[in-house]
Amino acid sequence: MLNGLIMAAGFLPLIAGAEMLVNGASSVAKKMGVGDMVIGMTIIAFGTSAPELAVNVLASLKGSSGIVMGNVLGSNIFNILMVIGVSAVMRPVRISRNTTRVDVPLCFLSSLAVFVLSDLFFAPGSGAGTLSCFDGMILLLLFAGFLYYNASLLKKEPASADGPEGRGGMLFPALMILAGLFLLFAGGRVIVEYGMIFARSIGMSEALIGATFVAAGTSLPELAASVSAVRKGKTDLALGNVLGSNIFNVLFILGVSSVIGTVDVDPVFRAEIIINMFASALLFLFIFTGRGRRIDRREGAAFIIIYLAQLIYLFLR
Repeated sequence: MLNGLIMAAGFLPLIAGAEMLVNGASSVAKKMGVGDMVIGMTIIAFGTSAPELAVNVLASLKGSSGIVMGNVLGSNIFNILMVIGVSAVMRPVRISRNTTRVDVPLCFLSSLAVFVLSDLFFAPGSGAGTLSCFDGMILLLLFAGFLYYNASLLKKEPASADGPEGRGGMLFPALMILAGLFLLFAGGRVIVEYGMIFARSIGMSEALIGATFVAAGTSLPELAASVSAVRKGKTDLALGNVLGSNIFNVLFILGVSSVIGTVDVDPVFRAEIIINMFASALLFLFIFTGRGRRIDRREGAAFIIIYLAQLIYLFLR
């Protein structure tokens, strides 16, 4: 009971942090003449992925490979199916041409990288796969390419600093971003730690804990930030947050975790790797269904139903 109450209390700083992060990042975008999509895929995406990074670094140092893999795969599945699903149910998420041609495919390619490098599907036999230090370096090199791509977008952005959000200094919005990140990290850590205590008390495996409680807990900042962005009509921020977070989770967080120590990939994660790829491919497919280039409410509801179905499968398995 006490653990549950403490875990629930973690939602307070999480929600407050999401509001501050979105407001601060939106203000910075206006002042610098940078589009919401780029800000969403960089500052907000990397900031809301801070809990995943903290959990995975600690888990790697302790040799808890189940937590490492479960957290990344579970978080990415949660981000697409639940975060985009909830956002689209609230308000249809419109998607730009550049996002369709580049950002969504990059998200799918990051899920494909896990499929290829994990050794679960191509190595002889049916034993566990591994992500070695060399694999981690490949992921980090791909992440460097992703950063270069976003830097090139910044150079192409037209400078536009008019309007009420475009005036004034940068100090206050920068402080809002830092305070928002701190609150997101603090709230996410409380939810994850006490969620894990509860999960272990009922005998859940490390892999299941990582793919459910830890993954959902560390993805709550993405959910909070995206919902806050959608409420303000900034669907580009919401979508950029998810795409950037998923790319960051695989290329940087899993890359760093693998460099710290070889990550053993249990065969049980085959299903999560396939579901992660399926969710990314479904996002790309849904863009071209219905009216215009967007994720509408029905497609958002379908995402949520698929997530709940795979969650039931995980627990039954």
